Parts: sequence; structure tokens; C-alpha cells
Amino acid sequence: MADALPAAHLVAVAFTDLPGWIDDDHAAAFAAFRRSAARLIDKTPTSKILGPDGAALAQKGQLAAALGDTVDSAAARAFFEAHFRPFRIEPIAGDGFVTGFFEPEVEARLAPSLAFPVPLLAPPDGLREVGVHDDRCALDPALTWALDDGRGRLAACPERGAIMAGALDGRVRPIAFLKSAVEAFFIHVQGAARLRLPNGDLMRVTFAAKSGHPYFSVARLMLERGVVRSPAEATADALRAWLDELAPQERRAALARNRSYIFFREAPVTDPALGPIAAAGVPLTPGRSLAVDRSLITFHAPVFVEADLAAGPFRRLMVAQDTGSAIVGPARGDIFFGSGDDAFALAARVRDPARFTLLVPRED
Repeated sequence: MADALPAAHLVAVAFTDLPGWIDDDHAAAFAAFRRSAARLIDKTPTSKILGPDGAALAQKGQLAAALGDTVDSAAARAFFEAHFRPFRIEPIAGDGFVTGFFEPEVEARLAPSLAFPVPLLAPPDGLREVGVHDDRCALDPALTWALDDGRGRLAACPERGAIMAGALDGRVRPIAFLKSAVEAFFIHVQGAARLRLPNGDLMRVTFAAKSGHPYFSVARLMLERGVVRSPAEATADALRAWLDELAPQERRAALARNRSYIFFREAPVTDPALGPIAAAGVPLTPGRSLAVDRSLITFHAPVFVEADLAAGPFRRLMVAQDTGSAIVGPARGDIFFGSGDDAFALAARVRDPARFTLLVPRED
């Protein structure tokens, strides 16, 4: 771990320097870290620029797994203090910022109808991430995913507007159908959803692939058009209300501004209290799982988050278990609030300054 980095400084602090550390529910944080521990034992994470070291983190995961799942808050706090050192993330440019995300839960059907016309799609054959050794001569340099013809030749996947207009019709499998394009769009942004079927069953869909085109925040359109006066007002609930009010053609054009399109796969709902299995390979824990910039922070690292949210002060130890296209920068995080409308109500208005402290494994 370096003291000075291109994106941020890591500044050593004491646990007593973290406001709210003593009052946090460390048992809840430990439970989330133990879910990561199972993954850490099977697969050592790749160390990132800010760290921590993946092998050292995996070793702490083994210790957490050995303690079992009945650790109380005092013992959990003792575990983190004994095995980690806190380092505050100080970005060289800009300030820390936190948002919230959730898993939508909506009605769906397995066949299209006038009431349920909007599909969630499985990936087309051959869609994959573009690797560092791929020949990119036929691709836009900004593309991160592309269609492989099976012989290593890559071509761009259609972008959102073209797919909505039918560019992949007949080439991809619809998984389910929703009532509205706005519902589908929010599921794309969140990367997962629970779908309520007529027989009472719950189906979960989760991220499988994406078109690879750059992400654009449609909420920026509200600023461009004067619907809101500042980025702080461009919250998810304001965006949903605005999109619902647009005429169909105008709504389609607004959604198409985000060229990135998400494809899904089916996943089980094994524990209704937990969210989907996310990028780090573990199920998300409401209020304890954090999405981070995966190019900078190692998955499964504990991160203490300080923010003053509309719902009140947020001082909580979380675990880096997910990522997202909009989560860019060393002091940037996205809090998972859970599933359904109540979770949306909590997540939708979170756009707040924040401070992040990375817990780095101590050397034994």
C-alpha cells in the first residue's frame, strides 16, 4: 500500500477518530463480512490500487469464517479492531460522495401482452467483455463489451435506442415482460430485480452482460432542461416522476440517451432478506453492502462510511461487495438499501457528501 496515489491519499487514523464507530452494530457488519469470507476462501481477490492486499484480506476472511455466525457486536468490534487498521481515503481532486441503490420488485409476466409489453432480455450469443489483448481496430475505443463471431472478430453491440427499436428482435431471448419502459430502465440501472409472477412466485433477474456503450445518467437531462436546479435535486424519485410524465416518444428519446443497455440472467431467491449476488460474488446485505470503484478498491474490503443523509446521520461499517458504471473515484460509494418500494424510498434521495475509511489488514 502506498502513501500517495494518483487518485487519493490514504491517511492513517485511529478507530476512535471515526464518528459513530463505537455505536455501530458491528455484528451486522461482521455478518456481511462473513458472507464475503466464504468467497475469499474460494477465490483470493485481485488487489487494487488503493488496496487492501487481496491475499491479506483472504487471510482475515479465514479468521472470520472460523468464528462462526453467532458473534455478538462486542466480539465483532474486537475482531475488526484487532485485525484491521483504518485509513481515511482523501481524494486528491473533489470530495467524497455517496448514493443509494436497491433491488426493484415489480409485477411481471412470462409472455408479452398489451399490459406487459416491455421485455427484459438475456444476452445475445457472443457478447463478452473486451480484453486487453483483443484487436480493437473495428471498435470504438470507449466500448467495454462487444459481440464475438466465434473467431475472435469483434463488432459493436447495438446501443439502447436501437435495441428498444427492435435491433435484436429474434436474436435474443426475453426472460420476462414488464408494464413500462420506466420500470425496465430502473431495473437496468440497479442491475437486478425481483419479479412477481401471477401465481405468487418470485423470480430474480440479475446482471449478465451489457452493450458496452458508455453510461449516461438520464438524470442529467432534468438539469439540461431546467426541470431541477441542481444535481442534488436530480434524485431517483424525481427522475421517475419526470419520466412518467413525458409523452411516449419523448420518453423513449430520453431513455435512449443512455446508450448502455443491460442484459440479464435468472437467479434464485434463496433468502428473501438478502439481495442479489453482486459483482463480488456474494449476496448483498441491506444497509451493509457498498458498491465501489472496482478499479481502485479491492472487493470484500471493510469500509467505514460517514454521511448525513435526509433520513439522518449514517455512520456505518460496510463491505465492498459490488460496483457500477456510475461509481467512479476513490471516495465514491453506493449503499445497498434492500429490495422493493421501501428500499427505493430510502435509496432514491441519497446524493450526499461522504467520507470513507478503508480498513486494511494488519500484519500478523
